[in-house]
Amino acid sequence: MSRILITGGAGFIGSHVADALVAKGHEVAVVDNLRTGRREFVPSEAQFFRYDIKSSHAYELILDWRPQVIIHHAAQMSVQVSVTNPVLDAQDNILGSLNILQAAARVQVRKFIFASTGGAMYGNEAPIPAREKDTPQPESPYGIAKLAVEHYLHFYHRQHGLVPVSLRYANVYGPRQNGLGEAGVVAIFIEKFLAGQQPVINGDGLQTRDFTYVEDIAAANLLALAYPKAGTFNIGTGRETDILTIYQHLQRLTGSPLGPQHGPAKPGEQRRSSLNADLARKKLGWEPRVSLEEGLARTVAAFQQQ
Repeated sequence: MSRILITGGAGFIGSHVADALVAKGHEVAVVDNLRTGRREFVPSEAQFFRYDIKSSHAYELILDWRPQVIIHHAAQMSVQVSVTNPVLDAQDNILGSLNILQAAARVQVRKFIFASTGGAMYGNEAPIPAREKDTPQPESPYGIAKLAVEHYLHFYHRQHGLVPVSLRYANVYGPRQNGLGEAGVVAIFIEKFLAGQQPVINGDGLQTRDFTYVEDIAAANLLALAYPKAGTFNIGTGRETDILTIYQHLQRLTGSPLGPQHGPAKPGEQRRSSLNADLARKKLGWEPRVSLEEGLARTVAAFQQQ
């Protein structure tokens, strides 16, 4: 069993990873500033520290707690925020990551698992589904920052012996997601439907994403923990689903009478996105287990219980 620190472990994805690690008997600590995370999402068996990853407190915690593994999920998550405020995005997603990496190097953390992005990594010109060997051409500061951290991880691997695994997530959805981020279209629609409010589809709704259930994402983190080498892996289904189809599924699952309503398209929004995860299948033994239909049903049920 390992001593594992999770940044962003009170957030949507990070808390599911924390649950999975605790269930496997690992010693877990969570660092989160609770800007978007929620304290009640942190498993009771995990230690919790309310620090920002950019802070000296987070740095000193790593020196004191001396984790063997760091799983780094804390981030500014909104692509649109990164477009309107690239400096803020870089402060959180690049400088915050470097603060954690510097501390990790000092205590000789052996493995660093990084929550990267697939959806914002490859750009509009990439093949569908995109593969890891396709040249990244991120078109937002958010994607640029994630790619920069991947390059920094290569440096820390060569310079300090830290073993990095970057997981390039597709569009993750599931219980505990909130409707605030642009990647949270499933949560946005569900919250609106359950409140009896009209969800609005940006543009024609035919833009596609690779929707991957959060428990499958957590499983990828566990497999990355056991992977002995450095690596970068797409974590997605390889299946494109358009936003209009998501709307119709969720309308049916919530029993809402509110049919599709369209608003203006978002400027510069990526038209298509999906990830080829063959490398993760081959090297990590990972593959998605939860179908879109089952995942959406589970997500609606979780929101109804909240």
